[in-house]
Amino acid sequence: MDLGISGKRALVCAASKGLGYACAAALAQAGVHVVIVARSEGPLQQAAQQLKALGPSEVVAIAADITTPAGRTAALAAATRLPNSGHGDYDILVTNAGGPVAGDFRDWDDAVWYEALGANMLTPIALMRETIDGMQARKWGRIVNITSTTVKSPSPYLGLSNGARSGLTGFVAGLARQIASSGVTLNNLLPGTFDTDRLQSNLVAGARQAGLELQPYITQRIEAIPTQRFGRAEEFGAACAFLCSQQAAYITAQNLLIDGGAFPGTL
Repeated sequence: MDLGISGKRALVCAASKGLGYACAAALAQAGVHVVIVARSEGPLQQAAQQLKALGPSEVVAIAADITTPAGRTAALAAATRLPNSGHGDYDILVTNAGGPVAGDFRDWDDAVWYEALGANMLTPIALMRETIDGMQARKWGRIVNITSTTVKSPSPYLGLSNGARSGLTGFVAGLARQIASSGVTLNNLLPGTFDTDRLQSNLVAGARQAGLELQPYITQRIEAIPTQRFGRAEEFGAACAFLCSQQAAYITAQNLLIDGGAFPGTL
């Protein structure tokens, strides 16, 4: 399917690996020019080379901490390094940041909470604040926030994520409807259990909290998923690219679960 977004410009955060990289790859394959941002220079440059091999899209890599004002400034300014499409900013924004640490809430002081809120709630809001006006002026834009299934099914050992990402979800619910008439869509993607580096640390923390050895815990987690497997990153990337497509223009203010059917609710 031609997604109708070839030549658009996208900023994809935390895109050196995992789900962020998968989203950048799917967009690049659709012909989108992409700026990818991550903290570590080495993995980021390797990701950029892999993305450039996917097709003719331009790829710019910015090594920066997107959770800081300086990092966001650098990432936003990089739009001017992409092929000129008549303006100097982004058509597509994919926000993403590493999830907060897992553990027991008794161990988290205010500084830990502020860090989680900054990365997983306030940073996406800041990036939206800097990009939405241009999208609205052009009557076209796509914003996708990578959040978590914890906003629908809170995890007992991911309390920081439960709180910070739920805050972002509530904010997006109002904003998405305010901007819908201008041709800008705003949605959240809620990944379930995907086979990424992040998953490994979560599995260790979950096994510890459940009082199980790691392998029996992993087996238990897989058996709880109707598809009987963990997700593949490229499946997530494809969903992101579709939400950014011309065909998804009537989808906004949604929280799309991609979890192999693990969430047991009707809605």
